[in-house]
Amino acid sequence: MGMTMTQKILAAHAGLTEVKAGDLIEAKLDIVLGNDVTTPVAVDVFDKAGFQRVFDKDKIAIVLDHYTPCKDIKSAELCATARNFAKRFDITHFYDVGNVGIEHALLPEKGIVGPGDMIIGADSHTCTYGALGAFSTGVGSTDMAAGMATGENWFKVPSAIKVTLVGKFRPHVSGKDVILHLIGLIGVDGALYKSLEFVGEGVAELTMDDRFTIANMAIEAGAKNGIFPVDDKTLDYVKGRFTREIKIYEADADAVYEQEVVIDLNTLKPTVSLPHLPSNTKTVDEVSGLAIDQVVIGSCTNGRISDMRIAAEILKGRKVAKNVRCIVIPATQEVYMQCVKEGLAEIFIEAGCALSTPTCGPCLGGHMGCMAAGERAVATTNRNFVGRMGHVKSEVILASPAVAAASAVKGAVACPCELEEV
Repeated sequence: MGMTMTQKILAAHAGLTEVKAGDLIEAKLDIVLGNDVTTPVAVDVFDKAGFQRVFDKDKIAIVLDHYTPCKDIKSAELCATARNFAKRFDITHFYDVGNVGIEHALLPEKGIVGPGDMIIGADSHTCTYGALGAFSTGVGSTDMAAGMATGENWFKVPSAIKVTLVGKFRPHVSGKDVILHLIGLIGVDGALYKSLEFVGEGVAELTMDDRFTIANMAIEAGAKNGIFPVDDKTLDYVKGRFTREIKIYEADADAVYEQEVVIDLNTLKPTVSLPHLPSNTKTVDEVSGLAIDQVVIGSCTNGRISDMRIAAEILKGRKVAKNVRCIVIPATQEVYMQCVKEGLAEIFIEAGCALSTPTCGPCLGGHMGCMAAGERAVATTNRNFVGRMGHVKSEVILASPAVAAASAVKGAVACPCELEEV
Protein backbone atom coordinates (compact mmCIF):
# COMPACT_ATOMS: atom_id res chain seq x y z
CA MET A 1 0.00 0.00 0.00
CA GLY A 2 1.40 3.38 -1.04
CA MET A 3 1.94 6.36 1.25
CA THR A 4 0.83 9.97 0.99
CA MET A 5 3.33 12.82 1.09
CA THR A 6 2.63 13.39 4.79
CA GLN A 7 2.98 9.73 5.61
CA LYS A 8 6.37 9.57 3.87
CA ILE A 9 7.72 12.48 5.94
CA LEU A 10 6.43 10.90 9.14
CA ALA A 11 7.95 7.53 8.26
CA ALA A 12 11.33 9.08 7.48
CA HIS A 13 11.45 10.98 10.76
CA ALA A 14 10.37 7.90 12.70
CA GLY A 15 13.10 5.80 11.07
CA LEU A 16 10.52 3.50 9.48
CA THR A 17 10.22 2.22 5.93
CA GLU A 18 6.48 2.70 5.92
CA VAL A 19 3.54 3.85 8.03
CA LYS A 20 -0.21 3.71 7.57
CA ALA A 21 -3.11 5.78 8.83
CA GLY A 22 -3.77 5.16 12.50
CA ASP A 23 -0.23 4.06 13.41
CA LEU A 24 1.27 5.58 16.55
CA ILE A 25 4.86 6.65 15.99
CA GLU A 26 7.62 8.61 17.70
CA ALA A 27 9.38 10.98 15.33
CA LYS A 28 12.42 13.24 15.44
CA LEU A 29 11.77 16.97 15.15
CA ASP A 30 13.53 19.56 13.01
CA ILE A 31 11.95 22.64 14.63
CA VAL A 32 9.98 23.30 17.82
CA LEU A 33 8.11 26.63 17.92
CA GLY A 34 6.48 28.70 20.63
CA ASN A 35 5.17 32.24 21.04
CA ASP A 36 4.62 34.69 23.89
CA VAL A 37 1.33 33.03 24.91
CA THR A 38 2.34 29.37 24.74
CA THR A 39 6.05 29.42 25.58
CA PRO A 40 5.60 30.52 29.23
CA VAL A 41 3.29 27.53 29.82
CA ALA A 42 5.82 25.23 28.16
CA VAL A 43 8.61 26.71 30.29
CA ASP A 44 6.63 25.95 33.43
CA VAL A 45 6.13 22.34 32.32
CA PHE A 46 9.79 22.10 31.27
CA ASP A 47 11.01 23.25 34.69
CA LYS A 48 8.54 21.16 36.71
CA ALA A 49 9.61 18.07 34.76
CA GLY A 50 13.18 18.73 35.84
CA PHE A 51 14.67 19.14 32.38
CA GLN A 52 18.12 20.69 32.52
CA ARG A 53 18.84 21.25 28.84
CA VAL A 54 17.22 21.66 25.43
CA PHE A 55 17.88 19.09 22.73
CA ASP A 56 19.29 21.63 20.24
CA LYS A 57 19.31 25.41 20.68
CA ASP A 58 19.36 25.82 16.89
CA LYS A 59 16.15 23.86 16.44
CA ILE A 60 13.93 25.87 18.76
CA ALA A 61 12.18 29.10 17.74
CA ILE A 62 10.53 31.50 20.19
CA VAL A 63 8.63 34.40 18.65
CA LEU A 64 7.01 37.13 20.75
CA ASP A 65 4.18 38.19 18.48
CA HIS A 66 0.69 37.80 19.97
CA TYR A 67 0.32 40.64 22.49
CA THR A 68 3.42 42.59 21.50
CA PRO A 69 4.46 45.33 21.81
CA CYS A 70 3.19 44.36 25.26
CA LYS A 71 -0.30 45.71 25.84
CA ASP A 72 -0.39 45.31 29.62
CA ILE A 73 1.47 44.00 32.67
CA LYS A 74 0.34 40.40 32.15
CA SER A 75 1.62 40.28 28.59
CA ALA A 76 4.87 41.88 29.71
CA GLU A 77 5.33 39.15 32.32
CA LEU A 78 4.68 36.43 29.74
CA CYS A 79 7.29 37.93 27.44
CA ALA A 80 9.77 38.23 30.31
CA THR A 81 9.39 34.50 31.02
CA ALA A 82 10.03 33.67 27.38
CA ARG A 83 13.03 36.03 27.21
CA ASN A 84 14.61 34.54 30.30
CA PHE A 85 14.22 31.02 28.94
CA ALA A 86 15.73 32.01 25.60
CA LYS A 87 18.67 33.64 27.40
CA ARG A 88 19.15 30.68 29.74
CA PHE A 89 19.58 28.23 26.87
CA ASP A 90 21.01 30.65 24.28
CA ILE A 91 18.14 29.95 21.86
CA THR A 92 19.34 30.86 18.37
CA HIS A 93 15.98 31.73 16.84
CA PHE A 94 14.58 34.16 19.39
CA TYR A 95 12.62 37.15 18.05
CA ASP A 96 11.47 40.12 20.11
CA VAL A 97 9.99 43.57 19.48
CA GLY A 98 11.98 45.42 16.83
CA ASN A 99 13.12 42.33 14.94
CA VAL A 100 10.00 40.23 15.30
CA GLY A 101 7.27 39.19 12.93
CA ILE A 102 4.13 37.11 13.14
CA GLU A 103 5.60 33.66 13.67
CA HIS A 104 4.13 31.84 10.69
CA ALA A 105 5.27 34.54 8.28
CA LEU A 106 8.63 35.00 10.01
CA LEU A 107 9.92 31.41 10.09
CA PRO A 108 9.67 30.79 6.32
CA GLU A 109 11.02 34.26 5.61
CA LYS A 110 14.08 33.60 7.79
CA GLY A 111 14.66 30.14 6.29
CA ILE A 112 14.15 28.43 9.65
CA VAL A 113 11.75 25.89 8.09
CA GLY A 114 11.93 24.19 4.73
CA PRO A 115 10.96 21.25 2.49
CA GLY A 116 10.81 17.86 4.15
CA ASP A 117 10.98 19.24 7.69
CA MET A 118 9.14 17.85 10.71
CA ILE A 119 7.81 20.80 12.70
CA ILE A 120 5.65 21.22 15.79
CA GLY A 121 4.52 24.51 17.21
CA ALA A 122 2.49 25.50 20.23
CA ASP A 123 0.11 27.41 17.99
CA SER A 124 -2.64 25.87 15.89
CA HIS A 125 -1.62 27.65 12.69
CA THR A 126 1.78 25.98 12.64
CA CYS A 127 0.31 24.00 9.73
CA THR A 128 1.34 27.01 7.55
CA TYR A 129 4.71 25.43 6.68
CA GLY A 130 3.05 22.68 4.68
CA ALA A 131 3.22 25.23 1.87
CA LEU A 132 6.94 24.38 1.70
CA GLY A 133 6.39 20.63 1.51
CA ALA A 134 7.01 20.13 5.22
CA PHE A 135 4.95 18.31 7.83
CA SER A 136 3.99 20.93 10.37
CA THR A 137 1.26 20.86 12.95
CA GLY A 138 0.09 22.61 16.09
CA VAL A 139 0.49 21.03 19.52
CA GLY A 140 -0.11 21.95 23.14
CA SER A 141 2.45 23.61 25.39
CA THR A 142 3.15 20.31 27.15
CA ASP A 143 4.20 18.74 23.85
CA MET A 144 6.27 21.82 23.13
CA ALA A 145 8.09 21.37 26.45
CA ALA A 146 8.77 17.69 25.73
CA GLY A 147 9.88 18.54 22.20
CA MET A 148 12.34 21.18 23.40
CA ALA A 149 13.86 18.72 25.86
CA THR A 150 13.96 15.55 23.76
CA GLY A 151 13.73 16.59 20.11
CA GLU A 152 10.97 14.03 19.61
CA ASN A 153 7.21 13.79 19.73
CA TRP A 154 4.59 11.11 19.21
CA PHE A 155 1.99 11.22 16.46
CA LYS A 156 -0.94 9.25 15.17
CA VAL A 157 -0.43 8.94 11.42
CA PRO A 158 -3.30 10.77 9.70
CA SER A 159 -5.38 9.58 6.80
CA ALA A 160 -5.64 12.03 3.91
CA ILE A 161 -7.98 14.01 1.69
CA LYS A 162 -6.74 14.82 -1.80
CA VAL A 163 -7.62 18.35 -2.91
CA THR A 164 -7.16 18.61 -6.67
CA LEU A 165 -6.85 22.12 -8.08
CA VAL A 166 -7.55 22.76 -11.75
CA GLY A 167 -7.79 25.85 -13.93
CA LYS A 168 -6.61 29.43 -13.42
CA PHE A 169 -7.65 32.32 -11.21
CA ARG A 170 -9.99 35.03 -12.41
CA PRO A 171 -9.35 38.67 -11.39
CA HIS A 172 -9.49 39.45 -7.64
CA VAL A 173 -9.39 35.76 -6.65
CA SER A 174 -6.55 34.36 -4.56
CA GLY A 175 -5.48 31.59 -2.21
CA LYS A 176 -7.75 32.95 0.54
CA ASP A 177 -10.76 32.32 -1.66
CA VAL A 178 -9.58 28.77 -2.33
CA ILE A 179 -9.33 27.82 1.33
CA LEU A 180 -12.56 29.57 2.33
CA HIS A 181 -14.34 27.77 -0.50
CA LEU A 182 -12.87 24.43 0.58
CA ILE A 183 -13.86 24.91 4.23
CA GLY A 184 -17.33 25.88 3.08
CA LEU A 185 -17.54 22.61 1.12
CA ILE A 186 -16.31 20.18 3.77
CA GLY A 187 -17.02 22.02 7.03
CA VAL A 188 -14.91 22.89 10.07
CA ASP A 189 -14.59 19.22 10.96
CA GLY A 190 -14.53 17.84 7.44
CA ALA A 191 -10.84 16.99 7.64
CA LEU A 192 -10.67 16.19 11.36
CA TYR A 193 -7.20 14.77 12.14
CA LYS A 194 -6.60 14.25 8.44
CA SER A 195 -3.97 15.56 6.09
CA LEU A 196 -5.16 17.95 3.37
CA GLU A 197 -2.89 17.22 0.41
CA PHE A 198 -3.08 19.75 -2.44
CA VAL A 199 -2.30 18.49 -5.94
CA GLY A 200 -3.19 19.10 -9.58
CA GLU A 201 -2.33 21.46 -12.39
CA GLY A 202 -3.86 24.37 -10.51
CA VAL A 203 -1.10 24.26 -7.89
CA ALA A 204 1.21 25.93 -10.41
CA GLU A 205 -1.23 28.85 -10.56
CA LEU A 206 -0.66 29.54 -6.85
CA THR A 207 2.07 31.85 -5.62
CA MET A 208 3.98 30.82 -2.51
CA ASP A 209 1.98 33.37 -0.55
CA ASP A 210 -1.24 31.75 -1.80
CA ARG A 211 0.06 28.40 -0.58
CA PHE A 212 1.02 29.78 2.83
CA THR A 213 -2.50 31.19 3.18
CA ILE A 214 -4.15 27.90 2.22
CA ALA A 215 -1.93 25.71 4.42
CA ASN A 216 -2.37 28.19 7.30
CA MET A 217 -6.12 27.61 7.38
CA ALA A 218 -6.04 23.81 7.03
CA ILE A 219 -6.70 23.67 10.77
CA GLU A 220 -9.97 25.54 10.22
CA ALA A 221 -11.25 22.40 8.47
CA GLY A 222 -10.04 20.35 11.43
CA ALA A 223 -7.00 19.06 9.54
CA LYS A 224 -3.86 17.78 11.25
CA ASN A 225 -1.87 19.46 8.50
CA GLY A 226 -2.06 20.83 4.98
CA ILE A 227 0.71 20.17 2.48
CA PHE A 228 1.79 21.13 -1.03
CA PRO A 229 4.19 19.39 -3.41
CA VAL A 230 7.67 20.87 -3.74
CA ASP A 231 8.02 22.48 -7.19
CA ASP A 232 10.15 25.16 -8.83
CA LYS A 233 8.29 27.94 -7.01
CA THR A 234 9.04 26.28 -3.69
CA LEU A 235 12.70 25.85 -4.52
CA ASP A 236 12.98 29.45 -5.74
CA TYR A 237 11.45 30.66 -2.46
CA VAL A 238 13.82 28.73 -0.19
CA LYS A 239 16.91 29.49 -2.28
CA GLY A 240 19.18 31.77 -0.26
CA ARG A 241 17.02 31.36 2.85
CA PHE A 242 17.01 27.70 3.88
CA THR A 243 20.51 26.35 4.51
CA ARG A 244 19.75 22.84 5.74
CA GLU A 245 19.37 19.90 3.38
CA ILE A 246 16.28 20.10 1.18
CA LYS A 247 14.34 16.84 1.31
CA ILE A 248 11.59 16.29 -1.22
CA TYR A 249 8.89 13.71 -0.61
CA GLU A 250 6.25 12.72 -3.13
CA ALA A 251 3.08 10.70 -2.67
CA ASP A 252 3.09 7.21 -4.16
CA ALA A 253 0.91 6.63 -7.20
CA ASP A 254 -1.14 4.15 -5.18
CA ALA A 255 -1.39 6.32 -2.05
CA VAL A 256 -4.71 5.93 -0.27
CA TYR A 257 -7.01 8.93 0.22
CA GLU A 258 -10.32 8.94 2.07
CA GLN A 259 -11.83 11.25 -0.51
CA GLU A 260 -11.00 13.68 -3.29
CA VAL A 261 -12.26 17.23 -3.57
CA VAL A 262 -11.84 19.01 -6.92
CA ILE A 263 -11.74 22.82 -7.01
CA ASP A 264 -11.98 24.56 -10.38
CA LEU A 265 -10.16 27.87 -10.08
CA ASN A 266 -11.84 29.05 -13.30
CA THR A 267 -15.21 29.24 -11.56
CA LEU A 268 -14.06 30.46 -8.15
CA LYS A 269 -15.41 33.84 -7.03
CA PRO A 270 -14.24 36.20 -4.27
CA THR A 271 -15.50 34.51 -1.11
CA VAL A 272 -16.08 35.46 2.51
CA SER A 273 -16.87 33.58 5.72
CA LEU A 274 -19.69 35.11 7.71
CA PRO A 275 -19.92 34.88 11.52
CA HIS A 276 -19.36 32.72 13.47
CA LEU A 277 -17.61 29.85 11.67
CA PRO A 278 -15.07 29.75 8.83
CA SER A 279 -17.38 27.28 7.08
CA ASN A 280 -20.21 29.86 6.85
CA THR A 281 -19.13 30.92 3.38
CA LYS A 282 -20.80 33.05 0.76
CA THR A 283 -19.54 34.61 -2.43
CA VAL A 284 -19.07 38.35 -2.08
CA ASP A 285 -21.80 39.12 -4.57
CA GLU A 286 -24.27 37.34 -2.27
CA VAL A 287 -23.57 39.62 0.70
CA SER A 288 -22.34 42.83 -0.93
CA GLY A 289 -23.47 45.93 0.93
CA LEU A 290 -23.41 44.43 4.43
CA ALA A 291 -22.37 47.34 6.66
CA ILE A 292 -19.08 47.16 8.60
CA ASP A 293 -17.23 49.17 11.24
CA GLN A 294 -13.67 47.92 10.92
CA VAL A 295 -11.23 46.33 8.47
CA VAL A 296 -8.08 44.46 9.44
CA ILE A 297 -5.50 43.65 6.77
CA GLY A 298 -2.69 41.47 8.11
CA SER A 299 -2.15 38.33 10.25
CA CYS A 300 -0.21 35.11 9.68
CA THR A 301 -2.76 34.32 6.98
CA ASN A 302 -2.53 37.46 4.85
CA GLY A 303 0.14 39.86 6.09
CA ARG A 304 2.85 39.15 3.51
CA ILE A 305 4.18 41.63 0.96
CA SER A 306 1.92 40.41 -1.84
CA ASP A 307 -1.07 40.98 0.44
CA MET A 308 0.14 44.50 1.19
CA ARG A 309 0.57 45.20 -2.53
CA ILE A 310 -2.92 43.95 -3.37
CA ALA A 311 -4.47 46.12 -0.66
CA ALA A 312 -2.40 49.17 -1.62
CA GLU A 313 -3.35 48.85 -5.29
CA ILE A 314 -7.01 49.10 -4.34
CA LEU A 315 -6.55 51.84 -1.73
CA LYS A 316 -4.29 54.04 -3.87
CA GLY A 317 -5.98 57.34 -4.59
CA ARG A 318 -8.99 56.37 -2.51
CA LYS A 319 -10.10 56.99 1.07
CA VAL A 320 -11.32 54.67 3.76
CA ALA A 321 -15.04 55.25 4.35
CA LYS A 322 -15.82 57.66 7.19
CA ASN A 323 -17.67 55.03 9.17
CA VAL A 324 -14.81 52.51 9.01
CA ARG A 325 -11.53 52.03 10.86
CA CYS A 326 -8.93 50.30 8.67
CA ILE A 327 -5.89 48.75 10.36
CA VAL A 328 -3.00 47.47 8.24
CA ILE A 329 -0.45 45.17 9.88
CA PRO A 330 2.58 43.98 7.89
CA ALA A 331 3.45 40.49 9.12
CA THR A 332 7.19 41.02 9.61
CA GLN A 333 9.75 43.79 9.90
CA GLU A 334 10.98 42.88 6.42
CA VAL A 335 7.48 43.26 4.99
CA TYR A 336 7.08 46.54 6.89
CA MET A 337 10.35 47.85 5.44
CA GLN A 338 9.31 46.77 1.95
CA CYS A 339 6.06 48.66 2.38
CA VAL A 340 8.10 51.77 3.16
CA LYS A 341 10.49 51.27 0.24
CA GLU A 342 7.70 50.68 -2.28
CA GLY A 343 5.59 53.59 -1.09
CA LEU A 344 2.82 51.30 0.17
CA ALA A 345 3.04 52.76 3.67
CA GLU A 346 2.34 56.20 2.25
CA ILE A 347 -0.65 54.87 0.31
CA PHE A 348 -2.11 53.29 3.44
CA ILE A 349 -1.67 56.40 5.56
CA GLU A 350 -3.00 58.77 2.88
CA ALA A 351 -6.05 56.52 2.51
CA GLY A 352 -6.74 56.91 6.23
CA CYS A 353 -5.46 53.58 7.51
CA ALA A 354 -3.69 52.93 10.80
CA LEU A 355 -0.36 51.26 9.99
CA SER A 356 0.89 49.00 12.76
CA THR A 357 4.17 47.37 13.68
CA PRO A 358 4.07 43.55 13.18
CA THR A 359 1.77 41.84 15.69
CA CYS A 360 -1.01 39.27 15.85
CA GLY A 361 -2.92 41.96 17.76
CA PRO A 362 -6.57 42.11 16.74
CA CYS A 363 -6.76 38.61 15.21
CA LEU A 364 -7.31 37.05 18.64
CA GLY A 365 -8.83 40.09 20.30
CA GLY A 366 -5.46 40.94 21.79
CA HIS A 367 -5.00 44.61 21.03
CA MET A 368 -4.67 47.05 18.10
CA GLY A 369 -8.29 46.64 17.07
CA CYS A 370 -10.61 45.01 19.62
CA MET A 371 -14.28 45.60 18.85
CA ALA A 372 -17.21 46.68 20.98
CA ALA A 373 -20.62 45.04 21.16
CA GLY A 374 -22.54 45.31 17.91
CA GLU A 375 -19.52 46.09 15.75
CA ARG A 376 -18.60 44.13 12.63
CA ALA A 377 -15.23 43.73 10.89
CA VAL A 378 -13.97 42.40 7.60
CA ALA A 379 -10.59 40.83 8.31
CA THR A 380 -7.94 38.88 6.44
CA THR A 381 -7.44 36.77 9.56
CA ASN A 382 -8.30 33.08 9.95
CA ARG A 383 -11.00 32.73 12.62
CA ASN A 384 -14.36 34.37 13.17
CA PHE A 385 -15.58 32.58 16.30
CA VAL A 386 -17.81 34.33 18.83
CA GLY A 387 -15.74 36.99 20.61
CA ARG A 388 -12.67 36.33 18.48
CA MET A 389 -11.92 40.03 17.93
CA GLY A 390 -13.39 41.53 21.05
CA HIS A 391 -16.88 41.58 22.53
CA VAL A 392 -18.95 38.40 22.24
CA LYS A 393 -21.57 40.45 20.42
CA SER A 394 -19.14 41.68 17.78
CA GLU A 395 -18.76 39.93 14.42
CA VAL A 396 -15.88 39.02 12.10
CA ILE A 397 -16.15 38.34 8.38
CA LEU A 398 -13.13 36.58 6.90
CA ALA A 399 -11.96 37.76 3.49
CA SER A 400 -9.01 38.21 1.14
CA PRO A 401 -6.89 41.39 1.13
CA ALA A 402 -8.61 42.49 -2.09
CA VAL A 403 -12.09 42.19 -0.61
CA ALA A 404 -10.98 43.72 2.70
CA ALA A 405 -9.49 46.77 1.00
CA ALA A 406 -12.51 47.27 -1.25
CA SER A 407 -14.79 46.92 1.77
CA ALA A 408 -12.81 49.59 3.63
CA VAL A 409 -13.43 52.02 0.78
CA LYS A 410 -17.11 51.18 0.36
CA GLY A 411 -17.88 51.05 4.08
CA ALA A 412 -19.55 47.68 3.52
CA VAL A 413 -18.66 44.24 2.21
CA ALA A 414 -17.59 44.76 -1.39
CA CYS A 415 -15.78 43.17 -4.30
CA PRO A 416 -12.97 45.20 -5.90
CA CYS A 417 -14.92 45.03 -9.17
CA GLU A 418 -17.51 47.33 -7.57
CA LEU A 419 -14.88 50.08 -7.30
CA GLU A 420 -13.94 49.62 -10.94
CA GLU A 421 -17.53 50.23 -11.96
CA VAL A 422 -17.57 53.68 -10.31
